[in-house]
Formats: sequence, C-alpha cells, structure tokens
Amino acid sequence: MRETSNPARGRESLRERVYHLLAVEADDRGYERVLNILLLVLILANVGAVVLETVESFEAEHRTGLRVFEVASVAIFSLEYLLRLWSCTVDPRYAHPVVGRLKFAFSPMALIDLCAILPAYLPWILPVDLRFARALRLFRLARSLKIARYSQALHTLGTVVRGKREELGVTALLGCVLLLTASSLMYFVEHDAQPKSFSSIPASMWWGVVTLTTVGYGDIYPVTPLGKLLAGAIGIIGIGLFALPAGIVASGFSEEIAKRRAPRCCPHCGQEIG
Repeated sequence: MRETSNPARGRESLRERVYHLLAVEADDRGYERVLNILLLVLILANVGAVVLETVESFEAEHRTGLRVFEVASVAIFSLEYLLRLWSCTVDPRYAHPVVGRLKFAFSPMALIDLCAILPAYLPWILPVDLRFARALRLFRLARSLKIARYSQALHTLGTVVRGKREELGVTALLGCVLLLTASSLMYFVEHDAQPKSFSSIPASMWWGVVTLTTVGYGDIYPVTPLGKLLAGAIGIIGIGLFALPAGIVASGFSEEIAKRRAPRCCPHCGQEIG
C-alpha cells in the first residue's frame, strides 16, 4: 500500500510519477482517482458507440461524430499504452529497460490494451478488404476488457481465481469427465432410436452440454424410457456440478475479504499497525 501523502512523492522522477498516476490501487486519491474514472468512462462510452453503430439510422445520422470519437479514443488509448510501456521499468518486475518492457508487453493486461488499439491501425498498415475492415471494428469490444484494470473488485476476483485455481481445475476436469460419460451413455442408449440426433459420441456431446448446463433447448432429447431416466439423472447431477465453482469462488471471496479486514501487526513488536 502506498501512501499518497508521502513527502517522498515530491522527489519522484517523471517516469515514477507517470507510473503511479496510471497504476490502479485501492488507495488512489486526487488526480490518480480522477484519471482512472475518466478512462473507465471512456471505455464504457466506446462499448456504447460500438453497440449504437449497429443501429443503421443512428449510425447514418451521427457517422461523423462517431468517427471523430473513435479517432480521439484510439489516440488516448495509444498514449496510455505507450506511457505504461515507458514507465513500467519503475516496477521491479520490469526493471530491465529492454527485457523488462518486453515482459510487460506480453503481460495479460498489456496484451488487452494492445488488442484495444491495434485493429484501428491495421487498415492503415495493411491493404484489407472493406468487409474485413468492418469486422475489425468489432474488435473494439476488447476495450471493455480494460475495465478490469480500473476495478478493485475485478482485481479481487483475479486474486481469488488464482488462489483457487487447483480447486477450480479439478472441478473443470470433473465436468469434462461427466460430459464425456453422459454423452457416451446417451449415444449407446439412443443411437438405435435416433440415429441422426445421436449419430456419434461427439454429436451427443451437444445434448450433454445443453443438459448438464440445464439450458434445455429441446432440439435433441431422448425418446426411450431408459434414455429419459438417464437424462433426468444427468440433469440433476449437472445442477450440483455447476454449483461447485460458484461455492469455491464465494469461499475465496470470503477469505480474501477477511485477509483485508484483518489488522496488520508489526513483525518485530507485534503491535497493530493502523
């Protein structure tokens, strides 16, 4: 935790000031907080613009304004990306001026930042078909992923997922095994009665996914008594299976919140630190 009132902050270099200005932390105040909010609003506005552009009447009436907004947004996000790349060496993990920046450039959040701006430059760099250029515009939705950088709640979620990755991995493996088992059983039970719907085990997996997730589209369903009985049992198991990850994540959130609320103590004297 850094203190915004630290008098040493006044002796920081320009690179350090830029780094701390762009960094998102729970104790952000003043200009840092305002900048984070403005960037968050800009991201949401970009997502809204992509959605509204699909309304033909709105796009035709506000085409020029949308284009100006897109150019301005790309310029701001590009400047943000370059400043982050320039100032990342303040972080000890990226201290090396070359290797450190390369390591930062391939970090998950930096790749998201790059994906948010790169499609806007491709039509200027490479000769692309007009239809492909239109499709690239949808990649601007990647800017919504940048929200994770400005949300402490999403940071906490990332911490929880990393901390519970083994439990979540076991749950995912269990789900895959259950899907394969259910699809295989249903194939052998229903194949003779419905050779088109249950033509193979891979084809039966669509039914397995729909049933285990309790979506139930109704396009494929068992018609034999044994198949109906099996489908009912698999559906009940699916409810419990998909409740497991939610319970694991909820438990992780509780543990993380408890850690943050726990009083910090000095490792030397054992007194509580305010």
